[in-house]
Order: sequence, then structure tokens, then C-alpha cells
Amino acid sequence: MVDSLLTSLKNFVAKGQLFQAFRTFSLIQFHSPSRASSSDFILHSLSSLFLSCANLKSLSQGKQLHACVISLGLEDHPILLPKLVTFYSALNLLPHAHLITENSNILHPLPWNLLISAYVRNGLSGVAVSAYRQMVNRGIRPDNFTYPSVLKACGEEFNLDFGREVHKSIDESCLNWCLFVQNALVAMYARCGEVDAARKLFDKMPERDAVSWNTMISGYASTNRWREAFVLFESMRREGIELNIITWNTIAGGCLKTGDYMGALELISQMGNYGIQLDSVAMIIGLGACSHIGSVKSGKLIHSFAIRSGFHEFDNVKHSLINMYARCKDLSHAHILFQSVEVKSVITWNSIISGYAHWDCSEEAAFLFREMLLSGFEPNYVTIASVLPLCARVANLQHGKEFHCYITRCVEFRDHLLLWNALVDMYARSGKLLLAKRLFDLLSKKDEVTYTSLITGYGIQGEGQAVIDLFEEMIKCQVKPDHVTMIAVLSACSHSGLVTQGQVIFEKMYSVYGVMPRLEHYACMVDLFGRAGFLKKAEEIIAKMPYKPSPAIWATLLGACCIHGNKDIGELAAEKLLEMRPVKSGYYVLIANMYAAAGCWNNLARVRTFMRDLGVRKTPGCAWLDLGDKFSPFLVEDSSNHQSHEIYPLLDGLTEQMKDAGYIVEEKFHLDDYFEESNEQQCLC
Repeated sequence: MVDSLLTSLKNFVAKGQLFQAFRTFSLIQFHSPSRASSSDFILHSLSSLFLSCANLKSLSQGKQLHACVISLGLEDHPILLPKLVTFYSALNLLPHAHLITENSNILHPLPWNLLISAYVRNGLSGVAVSAYRQMVNRGIRPDNFTYPSVLKACGEEFNLDFGREVHKSIDESCLNWCLFVQNALVAMYARCGEVDAARKLFDKMPERDAVSWNTMISGYASTNRWREAFVLFESMRREGIELNIITWNTIAGGCLKTGDYMGALELISQMGNYGIQLDSVAMIIGLGACSHIGSVKSGKLIHSFAIRSGFHEFDNVKHSLINMYARCKDLSHAHILFQSVEVKSVITWNSIISGYAHWDCSEEAAFLFREMLLSGFEPNYVTIASVLPLCARVANLQHGKEFHCYITRCVEFRDHLLLWNALVDMYARSGKLLLAKRLFDLLSKKDEVTYTSLITGYGIQGEGQAVIDLFEEMIKCQVKPDHVTMIAVLSACSHSGLVTQGQVIFEKMYSVYGVMPRLEHYACMVDLFGRAGFLKKAEEIIAKMPYKPSPAIWATLLGACCIHGNKDIGELAAEKLLEMRPVKSGYYVLIANMYAAAGCWNNLARVRTFMRDLGVRKTPGCAWLDLGDKFSPFLVEDSSNHQSHEIYPLLDGLTEQMKDAGYIVEEKFHLDDYFEESNEQQCLC
């Protein structure tokens, strides 16, 4: 009969019918053989009931059971004690669980293992370490279930010293080799930044599973050692180790962070071939890669998949989609998505505002910023950092100064170096170098962006020596330059004619500054030598660089040839440029000027055919006019202004005065739309 009652009790427990289970337990107590409190029927019943109370979070019933256990004298029973610890831990009553554990006389590590694991699971890693110390001090030997939890606690606390003590204890123990313990050791060292120590353990492991590989890859990723992470990932694939979505996302995210945007997209594509279902993280990584390379086609594919899988409803995916379309210059689609978001957040507004700001759409960005304020949203540091560059681009420094005051007043912005960098950049690009330098000197913390912003400003103004001095100060302050810094410095040297200094800095880029030269840096060197008249050296740079020349590089060399009258190299550059069929109209203007100066009219006609076939049109020049209370754009040959009939006669008069003052017309061939001559005043120098 007791057997059937015990079966009924377990059925009630499985169904969560706690009241019926307790009634059945009363019957079991009554009918238990010789009513022995320690009978198997009582122990199994109590174990099942504690499990049910833990699962159903039934504190009062659990306490009643605890009282029953005490009255039966079973509180130290090796079967029930772990159940008690599990019950109180499940209800987050960890002090109760700890008190029960330390008051017991059991030398088995199981209750302590459960307690330590509960502390780690609840984020109390420091207390978990203390509980482990207490356990060891009482002479209780840890086992292979103890070590993974305490090692995880050491990693969470970055307590490398104690982690090493635990490692020593493992080596000195007589326990069998355990994969779970070794994985925990690798994870602890990786978490504490000792990735090389983790790798040594990883390499010595006679057996590895997917956790071992993923832990090691995560360790490299957390310390930005992406090259090793990529190599390990490829080894993992070769050995046929199962790859989960987290590993794929980690490596794809690494490609995104290291600038390998095509690599990130390829990995996202391959995930489907391996039967991995893309999650929201993978989509965000893919959309980020599309944003950087301007691949709206790939972005739309990810968008369609997000709609099919339902992830397009996730806020972070929506924001990534808005950002992707905006960065790919599909601003209308970005704005449609923005409008479709019913409950907007600051991040939603930032996504669309930064998108318009990225393409210098100052009017639209300013309108959206005002709409954001009117909608009751308080701009954060990302909003301000997005809008500030526009103040420099449209010369509207008044708004920039207002933002400066706003940033100064807001206490929460004081520690955001991003904002102060944007302010330095704004003043520097607006030509207000004294203000930029004054703000720069006031900053207690500076990074490579801070220095680069001021260096760029000096470079624009032709202050080459100031750039060199600032760059040397940057190196002395142990601020590591990045590839953008090097472009700014080399460009400044080019514009200031500092050929020797520029050449020395370029040669030290990788060996001293640790920056691998990119195509843009070689372009700066071509410009440096070209402007100085060393056209042969400029040509050699193009021939020897490990990159395929871009249209911009050939155009740079061509422009230098036009300035210095080198027909031979100029024709070579022009031919190379035409082979690439660029869509930028300015390149064709350069080529036309060169052919016209050389009297190569057949080639000139060929340029015109190229432009017609490719649909290339020359973008009209644009100036911003300060009208006092606002800034107004004014295009070349613009007749939309209602005062244009007054403006152009005045412009003609100014042209005549410029001639009288000694300015002359440049004898160069100019394109306007399909090769018509420009107005004479546009050619004055």
C-alpha cells in the first residue's frame, strides 16, 4: 500500500498538485512500516516534496517540510540536506541555505557545491569564493563539481591570484582528469586577461569539446586579439567541431570590428549553409557591415529575412535597418522605416539624424533635431555628436557655440570625450584654431580622436609645422595614432610642402607607430610628391604599393602633372583613369584640362563620349551665404533666387574689378554638364 501511495505522491508532484501531495505524504507517514522516520518511503517522499516546493516557489509549505525534517531528526541526512540547500537557493534565500550548510556535519562536498553554485548563479561571486574557503578550511575536499563553480567565480571577480590557488589545488588533488574542470580553468584565465596561459592549457588538453574551442575564441575576442581568434575558428571548422550561433556571431562581429566588412557578410551568408538560423545579433552585424561598404542590396536581403523571421519588430534591428539605409544613401527608405516606428526612443532619433548628418543634409538633420526636441526627447551625447559636425560644415558656428554651452551645463556630458572631440573638430574645421586649441588644452583626458581633430584643423589651414609638433606631442603622451591620424598628418605635410618630414613619418608608420599603411596613406604620399613636383617618385609609389590604384590616386597624379606640365606621366594617368570609367565628374574635368593643354582634341572628344555614355554630369558648385539670421545655399548659374536678376549683374561687375586688380583668367578647359564652357568668372584666380 505504501508503494502505491509513494507512486501517487510522485504523480501529484509531477502535476504540481502540492496540496494532494502533502495529504498523500500524511498517509505515507501513517502507514510507513514500524513508522520508522528514516525509512526509504519517508526519505523519498520528502525529497520529492522539497523538489516540488522549490519548483513552485512555495515557501510556506517548504518551511513546514523543513520543520518536519527537524522533528524527525533528519536535518543532517545526506539525502535531505542537499534538498534543503536547493530549496532555499531556489527561493533566493541564500543566507538560509548557507546557515543550513555550515551547521551540518556532513563531510561530503555536495551541499557546499550547491551553495557555491547558487551564489555564482545569483551574481555573488565574491561570497562564492568565501564559501569555498570556508569549505576547504573545514577539511571538506572539493570534487570535480566544486571546481567549475569556484573557477567561474574567480573569473567574474577577476581574482587571478585565488584562481591560481584553485588551479594548484586541482593539480595536487587525486581526482581524475575532467573536461569540465579544464574548460573552467581555460575560461578563468581568459576572463582574467591571461589569454596566453589559457591557450597553454587549451593546447595541452587531450580532449576538447565545443565549449573548449568557444571559450578560447571568446578569450581572444575579449582582448581584441582577433587574428588568433580567426585562426582558431578556421581550425575549429577544419576539425568538424560543432559551431553554435554564438561562435559565428563572435567571429562575424570580429570581422566587423577589424574592418573586414566583406568577411563579416560572407560569414553571415555561410551560417545558412551550416544550418544555423540567423538571430537578431547576426542581422545587426550584417547590417553594420552593409552600412560600412554601402551595400544596400545585401542590406535589403537581410531586411527581407528579418521580416520573414519576425526580427524586424526588435528595436535594435529597426535601428540597425534605419542606419543601414541611411549610410547607403537610401535616405527615403530610412525615413519611411523611421516613420513606421510607433514608439520611438532616443536611439531611433539618433539613427535617422546621424544618417542625414553623414551625407551633409544639414537642413533635414536640423529639422529632425527640432522635431525630436518638440516630441519631448532629451538629446543624449550621441545626438549632439551627430549634429555638431554640421555646424562646422555649413559654417553656422553660432549653433555650434550654443551646443558648446549646452554640453558645459549638462553634468552628465562632462565625461563623454566623444562630445569634446566633436567640439574640437567643429572649431578646427571652421578655422577657429585658437578656440579649438584652447578647448584642447582644457581637456584632462585626450585620445587619438582629440589629437586627430586638431591636427586636421591645422592641416586645413596649411600649418604643417604645427601639425608635426602636435603629432610629436601625441607620441610623447603615449597616445597611439590610428590610420585616420596618419592620413591627417600626411595630408598636412602635403599641403605644407613638408616632403622630407612626410616621407619619414610614412616610413615609420608600421615599424614605429604600428599602423599598417592603407590605400589612403599611399594616396597621401602620391599627393605629397606630386604637389612638390617629384612626379617620378609619385609614379613609383603607385607602381610599388600593395594595392590596386583607385581612380582618386590616378586623379591625384594627373592633377599634379597638370600643375607641373608633365605631359608624358599625365597622359599615362589619364588613360588609367579612363579605363576605370569613374562616375565622378571632377575626374573628367582634370582629364579634359590635360588633353586641352596638350592639344589632343581627339582624346578630348573621347572624354566627352565617355561622359555621355556613362551619364556623367558635372555637379554645380555650391556656396553658403550668411544672411544674418540664417544661411542660404547658392548654386553656380542658379536662377531660382528671386533676386537673381540683381545678383548676376553685380557678379559681372565684381569680375571686371578683379580683372582691373590684376587677376587673370586661367587658360584651362572647363566642363559644365556635357562639356560646355564655364562662365568666365569661375575661371578667375
